[in-house]
Parts: sequence; structure tokens; C-alpha cells
Amino acid sequence: MTAPRSWKRVQTATAQSVRVFIADLGNGLLAVSHNSLAVIGLAVLSVTFVIGGRADVRGLLEERALDWLVERQEARSAAATQMDEPSLLAQGDFSAVDRATAVDPSELNRQQAAVAQWLSRRYKVAPEPVGRLVQEAWSLGKRVGLEPTLILAIVAIESSFNPFAQSAVGAQGLMQVLTRVHDDKYVAFGGNHAAFDPLTNLRVGVQVLKDCIAKAGSVEGGLRHYVGAANLANDGGYAFKVLAEQEFLQQLIKGRSVPVTARLPVPPVSTSSEPVPGSTPTLTTPVNQGNRPSAAAGANPVLQGKPDRVAALSY
Repeated sequence: MTAPRSWKRVQTATAQSVRVFIADLGNGLLAVSHNSLAVIGLAVLSVTFVIGGRADVRGLLEERALDWLVERQEARSAAATQMDEPSLLAQGDFSAVDRATAVDPSELNRQQAAVAQWLSRRYKVAPEPVGRLVQEAWSLGKRVGLEPTLILAIVAIESSFNPFAQSAVGAQGLMQVLTRVHDDKYVAFGGNHAAFDPLTNLRVGVQVLKDCIAKAGSVEGGLRHYVGAANLANDGGYAFKVLAEQEFLQQLIKGRSVPVTARLPVPPVSTSSEPVPGSTPTLTTPVNQGNRPSAAAGANPVLQGKPDRVAALSY
């Protein structure tokens, strides 16, 4: 019985000692804190008196405080403006990719891909939009019974694949259609400004070409009508050059190699409006030495030697 009682007394004494220690420690910390706060308060009070007594120091501090407040206000205003006026690139127009005249070249068949790649390199234009135009030419050619290579050859000679090209007489777009003459054909597309939409211009141009060929009775005659030379002695070699460019494209379709720098052949000399028999251009025809309209990248979309389309509007 003695041992347990002794152990309880020891425990009690220990607990009391711990409580006393903690109480003393807390009182000591509290006293130190009070003293520290008193010291800090005295220091602040002293600085305040010093600053209050010196106008230059007080003015400097007020100026810096004001600058800091102004900077914070400007930063907040700028942030609010950015939230109210989104960046032009913050949220894109999701329909833009649908409006773009472009296609992945891998979606083209072998013949179309060969033509698109060659035209892209020859006229220094991106393969995606050219691929889309090649694809459309194939579709339109099948619908109206024209060779797609003929359509693309006209685009090459007329505008060098520049959808915003305009001639001195007002022929516009890829196929250089005289918009003011064929404005009725753009009604279905929303008006004359559609002439600068590549696919619309291509469709209108192909319709005009089809009508010209039907009226003339032949491709060569239709090309002379298309360029406005139906009532002239000759077309300045226009039909010959279009057919020469088409021949390049036909060779590509057959799997043959054609240099992208191939120059258009020289049109045969003729005073007649009819083509010279046997004059169908081939790759072996002598190259043009001085007149390379549109065949070179960056060439003027208005073909040198073209008749003035205003002079003959029978097409």
C-alpha cells in the first residue's frame, strides 16, 4: 500500500511543476511582448514626430505614396479594359476554316495532286488553295463537259492564280471575267463582289467559257470569244498559249515530268482568225524568247498581246 501512494505523490508533484513552468514561461513571453510592442510604439512615435517636423521628408513620402496609388489604379483600369475588349486573337472565328479556300493535298487523287503541286511551284502559291481550285476544276469540268486542265490553263494565263487580279479594262478574279458584263451571273452569289471569291469566280468563268465554246463550235473559237477577239483578225496568240499551258498539265496527268520553269511556245504567225492546221502546241515546240505572260511567277495577270475585251463583247 505504501508504494502506490508514494507514486501518486510523485505524479502530483510533477504535474504541479509542469504547470508552474508553463505559467512562468507564458508570463515571461507576455512581458517580453509588451516590452517589444512598447519599444516599437516608441520608435514609430519618434519617427512620426521627426517626419512631422520636416516638411521635405513628409512631402517626399506623400509623393511616393501617391505614385504607388496611381500605378495601382492604372493597372486595375488596364485589366478591366482587357476584360471588356477581348484580343482579336483571344477567341477565333470558328467558321473561318470553313470559309477558307483550301484543302489538304493528301485528299487529292494522284493526277490532281501532280497538277496542284506543279502549279503551286510554278506560280509560287500555296498548295492548299491551289489544291482546292484543282479539285473544283475537276468537279466543274465533269459537270459541264470540259477538260479540267483547260479550266486551270485559263486561270494560269489570265491571273497566275491571283484571285484579286484586275485588268486595265475591269476583268476580275481568277478567270478575269468582265464583272460588269456578266453581273447577272453573280446575282445568285450575292452580287458582283463575289467575283473575288475564288470558287465563285471559277464557276462563273467556267459558265462563260462553256457558253463561248457552244457559240463558237470549237474550243479554239470559244477561247477567242472568251478573250473578246471574236470580231478581230486574231487573238494575239491567246488561244495558242492557253492550249500550250493545258498541254503541260496533260503531260503531268500522264505521269510525265514537266519543268516548272517550262516556257510557253511561240504562237505561229497567222493573220487569220482560224488556228493554223497542225499547230497544236507540244513540249517540243520552240520556247518563247521574249513574251512569257503569266508563265513566270509574279507576271502581270493581264496577258501581253491580249485583245482589248471591251472591243468585242460578243462572248
